[in-house]
Amino acid sequence: MKKILIHIQNHSLFFSYQRKQTIREDLMNTNIISDSELGFTDDYLQANKKIVLPFFKELSSMNKIDTLVFQNVELAYFIIDFFKNTSIRTIKIKKQEAVSYSFCEKLVTLKNIKVLDCFTVANFILDFLDNHDIKVITHSEVLSLSPFMHQNNLQDYSTMYYKKNLELYQKFTLDDQEDLISLLKINHYLKIIDFYYYDQEDLEFLLENLKNYRLKNILIRIHFNIKNNEDILYLKNLNKKYKKSKLVIELVYSKEYLEDNLMKQVCLNTLKLCGFLIVFFILGTVGYIFVQNYYAMQEVSSIQDDVASVIEKSETDNTDIPETSEDGLTIKNKYIASLLTINPDIVGYLKVNNTNIDYPVVAADDNKYYLKKNLYQQDDINGWIFMDFRNSDKNLNDNTIIYGHNMYYSGVMFGTLHRALNSSWYTNPENLVITFDTMYESMQWQIYSIYTIPKTSDYLQVTFENDTAKQSYIDMTKNRSIHDFQIEVTPEDSLLTLSTCTGDNERLVIHAKRISQDS
Repeated sequence: MKKILIHIQNHSLFFSYQRKQTIREDLMNTNIISDSELGFTDDYLQANKKIVLPFFKELSSMNKIDTLVFQNVELAYFIIDFFKNTSIRTIKIKKQEAVSYSFCEKLVTLKNIKVLDCFTVANFILDFLDNHDIKVITHSEVLSLSPFMHQNNLQDYSTMYYKKNLELYQKFTLDDQEDLISLLKINHYLKIIDFYYYDQEDLEFLLENLKNYRLKNILIRIHFNIKNNEDILYLKNLNKKYKKSKLVIELVYSKEYLEDNLMKQVCLNTLKLCGFLIVFFILGTVGYIFVQNYYAMQEVSSIQDDVASVIEKSETDNTDIPETSEDGLTIKNKYIASLLTINPDIVGYLKVNNTNIDYPVVAADDNKYYLKKNLYQQDDINGWIFMDFRNSDKNLNDNTIIYGHNMYYSGVMFGTLHRALNSSWYTNPENLVITFDTMYESMQWQIYSIYTIPKTSDYLQVTFENDTAKQSYIDMTKNRSIHDFQIEVTPEDSLLTLSTCTGDNERLVIHAKRISQDS
């Protein structure tokens, strides 16, 4: 329990802790010291908010208070909640210490605040306060960056908001921990975190805070040659613990480490030439696949970064995007229209929950072109996600078909669509709604059938002669499903089909019906 002294002078309230630490139990929690000075315990203030709030409001009004002056940031953090509905315009902090982001999050809830007068503050907090029209007066140079902030070039609020990749090179300092928490509060786009060292305490601190601030679908790569089986088991258990939070830990071994271990294996098996050749072949193949998949992920990630950048720019400045298409159709989704600067073949955007599928959709004059071309129309074994050439994005057909390669090991394109075959996936209701938008319509689609089947074309129908033919198609696709989703589908419904390979001569197919209409 601490005693807080409040001094009234001119149009300001001064807050400070009483220097004497011991407070007798028989003293009242609050007492008037003089006409211009009051005293409260922090416990009393916390327990009697309903009484104290109107008291402070009346005190501020009577004395025409427009400034609060605090001994330090800790005291300011505790007190400002009591002044949310007052006319306070200026906050001053006397102690020579840096202002935290957590404090500033509270500060901006004071609707009339215009000035923060403090010793120093980080650049990204300056940006944050500037966005809330709060002027900052400092009495020292702008706070130098912590090692974590410096290594990741996190110098302003915008960079922290859009940051997708983090790199960690050394054990966290207290400043690093505070700045990391600030980043997690601000950021909306983080996808990959690279650890270039191994420390269990830092790893658990990171994971717990990612979970606390609800950041999901993040890959944590540890670039460290971990040999100890206990450490490997520990990391596996962490993966299980944070699986529901969609946080994944992956080990990335150095090339030197792999080569060194390969040579040791050769030395140990010099008398077993055949065994050595088999092991070498397997390791070489796995290594090749690993490298190919790594570069595939990197290349697709780079394209996705460009897509996100174009969309972000369009959201802030869409003046160059027309209201209607050349055909006179109203363009409702300008974020898709903005992507035509990347590729004029783009016709829509597809998202499937709890997979990596979050891509623009293209269309060509046939169903072969984008099997080996990426979004930039460059040669690429990954291809791209494309709509059947028979379909139209302007007037949807009875059945819109979208294809993509099943790049299982890298997880790009439809490489994670196989998750739909797991009961843990298809019994989760949020996974059963697909988002597929065109420039002209925003749409959601309810999954009603999931199955695998030997290669066939009977499900690849775009239009139907009549309702009887369409109902027959619907019955066929529902009967094939691995699970009865109990979804009613009629010939009046628009259909969406996702198709990919699974094995050399099989197809994985998902069917959905449209459940949303533009307002």
